[in-house]
Formats: sequence, C-alpha cells, structure tokens
Amino acid sequence: MNITIRPAEKKDCAQMMQLVNELALYEKAPEQVTVSFDHFVESGFGSNPVWWAFVATQMEIYDDSDAEQSDVRGEKVIGFALYYIRYSTWKGQRMYLEDLLVTEDMRGRGIGAMLFDQLIQSCKEKKYSGLVWQVLDWNEPAINFYKKYNAGIDAGWLNGSLSF
Repeated sequence: MNITIRPAEKKDCAQMMQLVNELALYEKAPEQVTVSFDHFVESGFGSNPVWWAFVATQMEIYDDSDAEQSDVRGEKVIGFALYYIRYSTWKGQRMYLEDLLVTEDMRGRGIGAMLFDQLIQSCKEKKYSGLVWQVLDWNEPAINFYKKYNAGIDAGWLNGSLSF
C-alpha cells in the first residue's frame, strides 16, 4: 500500500466531495448534502478559509495506450480528515474534526489511524488545547476506532442547530 497523508489542496476537492456523498449514504442521509461544489472549494481555498483538511492518497497506475508512456500515474483521494478551529471559553482553541472518512473499499487498513494521528500531531504543533468531534451513537465501528485512542465519548450533550 503506497499511502500518502498530506494537507488537502484545491485539486482534491472533487474527490473529497465524492467521499462526502459516500459518507452521507453510509449515514442514511444523502439528501442532507446541500453544499454546492463551488461553496465547498471557496470555504477551504478562498480568501478566507474556514476549513482545512488532510487527505490520504494512493497512486493509481493504469495503462493509457494513447499516451507516450505506457503507465500513467494519478493520485486518488481515498480518505480525508476535515477540520476547523473552534474556541472554547473554558479551554481555548481546539481543533474540531468535522469528518474523518476512508472510502469503504479501503477501510480496515490503518488509513483512518494515519489521518487521525496526523490531526493529533498538528494539534500539538499548533498548541491547541485538544481535538473534539461528534460520532453517531449507532456508528459502532467509529466509536470503537476512537476508543482505541482512549477517547472520551460524552453522551451528556444534545446537538442544537438552526438552518437558514
């Protein structure tokens, strides 16, 4: 497995959005993805970014008989961890993990752990006070993944939201 973990680039956005839609299907809510591609890109790579991400990529090699070279290489995004910085009046700056996902056919190979470890390293380098996220109570594979890190899973909070 030739996996690379690196900061997301604008060119990754189309593949990242494919994975967002894959995640929405897994979470039984595909109709909930309403963000436009342009808004997604602008929010991460515009003049005032509000999210950042690490991507897991794998090199694909395929034959292109029309090309001068017989092997054409391309990077395929097989997972990502998208985050933003939130502020806690009690704890200070914290990294908020919005989504951590690995495409279904690549799960179980340690790629999620590679992404999560990169988030932890980034938090420590930037001196954030912690890393926080949400996980659906029925998503046992994700809960078990986070428990491997001795993460606390708090059942005492309810989510609130307004949509405009």
